[in-house]
Amino acid sequence: MAAASLVKAPIGQGLRPAGHNPRRRGGVVRSSLQGAAVGSRAEWLTNCAVLSSKVAALVSHSTTNGHVAAAAAAPNGATLDLVHVNGANGGARNLPSPLRIADLSPAPMHGSELRVAYQGVPGAYSEKAAGKAYQGCDAIPCDQFDVAFQAVENWVADRAVLPVENSLGGSIHRNYDLLLRHRLHIVGEVQLPVHHCLLALPGVRKEDITRIISHPQALAQCEHTITRMGLNVVREAFDDTARAAEYIATNGLRDTAAVASSRAAELYGMEVLADGVHDDSGNVTRFVMLAREPIVPRMDRPFKTSIVFAHDKEGTSMLFKVLSAFAFRDINLTKIESRPHRPIRLADDASSGTAAKTFEYVFYADFQGSLADPRVQNALAEVQEFTSFLRVLGSYPMDMTPMTAGSSSTITSSDSSPAPSSGR
Repeated sequence: MAAASLVKAPIGQGLRPAGHNPRRRGGVVRSSLQGAAVGSRAEWLTNCAVLSSKVAALVSHSTTNGHVAAAAAAPNGATLDLVHVNGANGGARNLPSPLRIADLSPAPMHGSELRVAYQGVPGAYSEKAAGKAYQGCDAIPCDQFDVAFQAVENWVADRAVLPVENSLGGSIHRNYDLLLRHRLHIVGEVQLPVHHCLLALPGVRKEDITRIISHPQALAQCEHTITRMGLNVVREAFDDTARAAEYIATNGLRDTAAVASSRAAELYGMEVLADGVHDDSGNVTRFVMLAREPIVPRMDRPFKTSIVFAHDKEGTSMLFKVLSAFAFRDINLTKIESRPHRPIRLADDASSGTAAKTFEYVFYADFQGSLADPRVQNALAEVQEFTSFLRVLGSYPMDMTPMTAGSSSTITSSDSSPAPSSGR
């Protein structure tokens, strides 16, 4: 066989006739070397490089229904017939684009893309807490606490920030019940100083006010201050503080004032008749941050863990045993509270056939410690032996932000720490 009719193939494939059409994987390009004398591997690699560059150039400049056919000259005078192979239907083959890392990335932990649900309307203290928990987030108002839970479960929101207790009003039992009903996880907490103001429409004087509306807790927290102001007013409960301000502004009520935040006054075009009308400057609300998945507990910073447990059998020593499991390991409990779960019927002592109703209780407890701590793991293992039901609501970083009495409730993007509220 003449040297001019042989082409040196890649290593491992021997020699092939010059007219042979090697196929690239996928059948994209065919080539022919007519009368080319290739005497070395270097020349073969050169021809392959030319072929590849010509294909890329011609395909990118094709204007004929995705079809390319051209003749190009190789460096040694051989002719290269370049053909772009079409799909089976005659058109260019449409292949799916590969997934990018952005297509698989989860919702961000912080930043402007995070959607955070809260209960209330813009200007509510819960909105302030959401902004402190996740700076620059997209805050989503919800008309009820249950809606905020469902927003996260149904992927409408990435997180929820909801109040669970106030330093003056105590626990917000509705949200504790919802924590038990839903499967969201506590991933953080935020504590917010509450600063109440008395708001009215522009031009309204204190003497014109005959009614004050706000959330029941907010009214209770301002009761003595409003009385000392000498206002002869009727106090009416409303859904939340900011909604009360919105209601007055929407309906043009010049005989009604609202107890709400200064931010609510800015949003709804109202004036502050009196600033700081709360009875106690130490009024703080604790919020929890909820997510669909728990966070990984750590040991490099203070953590808090929240649990709920119950016992379905009679006995007076269960609670003592549970508390002992923590006390023996020097684990500090910061909260424990019982809630009736459902009534059960018990026969009376006289065995007369009648039945008395009593309640089955669940206990909510918070303690300082991380699930990564072996002491905490051992304590919970012991608690599980004494109870019929145990659930960890979350193990999360504690909010160590110093509380500042009378701090403003206006949302600012520079806030770098979490905080909660009362009166929603």
